Amino acid sequence: MQTHIPDNLTCADLQQIGGKPLLLEIPENPTSATDWAQQNAGRIKSLLDSNGALLIRGLDIQGSKKFGKVTENIFQSPLLSYQYRSTPRSRMRGNVYTASEYHAHETILQHNESAYSTNWPSHLGFCCMQTPDTKGATPITDSHAVYNAIDPEVRDLFESKGLMYVRNYLDVDLPWQEVFQTQDKAEVEQFCLQQNMKFEWLSDDHLRTSQVAQVSLAHPITNQTVWFNQAHLFHLSALSQENQSHFLSVFGETGLPRNVYFADGSPIENALLDHIRDIYQRLQIRFDWQKSDLLLVDNLAYTHGREPFTGNRKVLVSMVSL
Repeated sequence: MQTHIPDNLTCADLQQIGGKPLLLEIPENPTSATDWAQQNAGRIKSLLDSNGALLIRGLDIQGSKKFGKVTENIFQSPLLSYQYRSTPRSRMRGNVYTASEYHAHETILQHNESAYSTNWPSHLGFCCMQTPDTKGATPITDSHAVYNAIDPEVRDLFESKGLMYVRNYLDVDLPWQEVFQTQDKAEVEQFCLQQNMKFEWLSDDHLRTSQVAQVSLAHPITNQTVWFNQAHLFHLSALSQENQSHFLSVFGETGLPRNVYFADGSPIENALLDHIRDIYQRLQIRFDWQKSDLLLVDNLAYTHGREPFTGNRKVLVSMVSL
C-alpha cells in the first residue's frame, strides 16, 4: 500500500481542474487519514506553497474530529478559533466549523477569509462530509490573477484611497454576541482596541464598528501582489435591488448591517465593484465535491465561495496561521 507522496512529485503532476493543476488522487486509500497526513505533511505543504491550492481525493475522513486532526497534522499547527466572524456557522469538535450557513438558494461571493479585517488565517482546510443533490461547489479564484485582471485605474484608485468597513450588529444580520463570541461588552471593546477598530454602543444591543483595512498585499512566499479585501461582498450593491431598497428604507445608510467605503468615508461607485465581481466570476475554478474530498487553500493566494445548492450539503472548515 502506497502511503507516501513520491518525493519527485511536483505541481505539474497534479490533475487539471479548470485549467489549473489542482487534484492529487490517493491511489490506494490509507487505513488512517491522520497518519497519512502526518507522514506526508512536508510534501503537502511544499505543493501548497507552490500551487496555492490543493484538492486531495481518496482519504477516508469521517467526522469533524478526524478532519481537524488531519489538518492539524498537515499544517503542524493548532487550529484557530473563529471569533470576529461575518457569517453564521456552527462550531464542531475542536476548532472545526461548518462552512457558512447562508440559505441554500444564495450564492456566497468569492472572498479571502477575514480580508475585511487586519487579522486573518494564512491557510484553510475544507472537507466534504455530505454532497448536495445539485451544485453546491466551493469555487476558488487566484488572487494574483484577480489583481492583474482589474483595470489598472480601478486598482490604483482603491490602493491609493484604502477601504473602511462599517458594521451595525443587529438581529437581521449577526448580533454582536455571535460575531465576537462573547456576552461581555468589555471583551468586545478590548478586541476592538487591539484590532485598531473604532466602536460605538448605540444601545444595549446595537454596536457599530468601523475599521480601515488593506486593499492588496504582497504574498509572503511568492512576493506576488494579491487582491485581498471584501469590498465587493460587504458593499450594499452586493445585495439584490429589492433587498437594497428594503434595507435602506428600514435602516438608512448609516444603519446598514454592513457596508464599505473608501477609507476617507467617501462612497464607492457600484460600477467599480461590479467590475471586480465580474472578474471573480470569470476567473473562478469549480469542481463538484465528492465525499471526503479535502481542499487546502492558501488564504492569500486563493479566494473561495459557494454555489447555491439543493439537498443536504455539509462542508467543514478549519483555519491556521503559520
